Amino acid sequence: MKVTTETLEDSQVALNIEAEAGELSKAMDDAYRRLVNKVSVPGFRRGKAPRLILEQHIGKGALLEEALEELIPRLYSEAIDLQKIEPIEQPQIEIVQTEPVIFKAVVPVKPTVALGDYHNLKLESEPVEVTEEEVDAAIEFKRQEHAVFTPVERPVQFGDLITLNVEANIGEKPFLNHKDIVYEVNKDSPVPLPGFAENLTGMKKNEGKDFTLIIPADYRIKEFVGKECFFKVAVSEIKEKQLPELDDEFAQTCGYDNLTSMRERLSADLKVKAEQLGKQRLKERVIDAVVEGSQVHYPPVLEDKEIDRLIEREARRLGFTKVSDYLSATNLAEEKLRETLRPAVKKQIARLLVLDEVGKIEKIEINESEVDNQISEMVKSEEGDAEKMRQLLQLPQVKESIQQTLRRDKAVDWLVKVATSGN
Repeated sequence: MKVTTETLEDSQVALNIEAEAGELSKAMDDAYRRLVNKVSVPGFRRGKAPRLILEQHIGKGALLEEALEELIPRLYSEAIDLQKIEPIEQPQIEIVQTEPVIFKAVVPVKPTVALGDYHNLKLESEPVEVTEEEVDAAIEFKRQEHAVFTPVERPVQFGDLITLNVEANIGEKPFLNHKDIVYEVNKDSPVPLPGFAENLTGMKKNEGKDFTLIIPADYRIKEFVGKECFFKVAVSEIKEKQLPELDDEFAQTCGYDNLTSMRERLSADLKVKAEQLGKQRLKERVIDAVVEGSQVHYPPVLEDKEIDRLIEREARRLGFTKVSDYLSATNLAEEKLRETLRPAVKKQIARLLVLDEVGKIEKIEINESEVDNQISEMVKSEEGDAEKMRQLLQLPQVKESIQQTLRRDKAVDWLVKVATSGN
């Protein structure tokens, strides 16, 4: 066997492999012996048909294909052992010729990461400030939570809670058909379509109305985009939203001593949330800065596998068992969807590889007790069968994944400490 190697971009190695003379002939003999016991040939008992007769029955191409399916993987395995190459995924195989057998294998190998001078990285935390407007908004949110709705005898206005029947069709296809649904009429609401709420304003109790809306460009079912949707609605009840007075009594209803105490505690809560958000944004900035200063190379198959995982996860979330069914139902072109997801996937892979390299260089370790504590926290948050969840999390590959995640988290914390030291 002759083997030559070529180092390609993005952590890939090309192997050009040529079989020894006679390798194909032997593989064809072996293929015949396998197939003659599987294929029924008229006039012969199974396993007794001569090779020439078998070839005539199934075609020489089928026999060759069977031979190559055994020969190429074996030669590839021998070649990577000979060249001391450690693949991280299956290769891409291209058969150049069959007599003699020559093929090319593009082999994905371990990514490479050359970190920049991250030890001298300097970033400042964002100042945390809670404005009076933010406190006002938090109080208003609580007022909305404590709102009550009372029946009124007037036309529908924004903010009302109404009961109505809705029938809608796109051409001959039913779009909605609900009776006695309760709907809050909020301005610019996209539910069920933009403009629906606006068409309800001014309607009176027991009044019906027909109107048409255009399906927007961002609607999830793409085959409907741009089409007319015909609505037939009838209002049976109108209720007006009444907000509580902004006073000490309202504050006490919400669990505070008085209105002043309410503002102070809400301001403190908002500051804690702002600090948490600021810390997270700082982590993101630090990671991005380290990635920007590094050289990261990895095989494209890592992107493709992650994109596959994301699409499969979304399909399952929406109740589809097959990705093809999900793509058909949502009218999504697979290649366009993949390219839409690719930039974020590229960014995420680079981030994870950089954090892994930082962890390796800085000798960041995660001990068994840290993994066990994380598993316990995950089990606590499980709403279903906690014991089943614990057993799943104890699987070696799952524990290894948890350990890797914790190591990356520690690497981020370490980088933040370095970047903010002296601030």
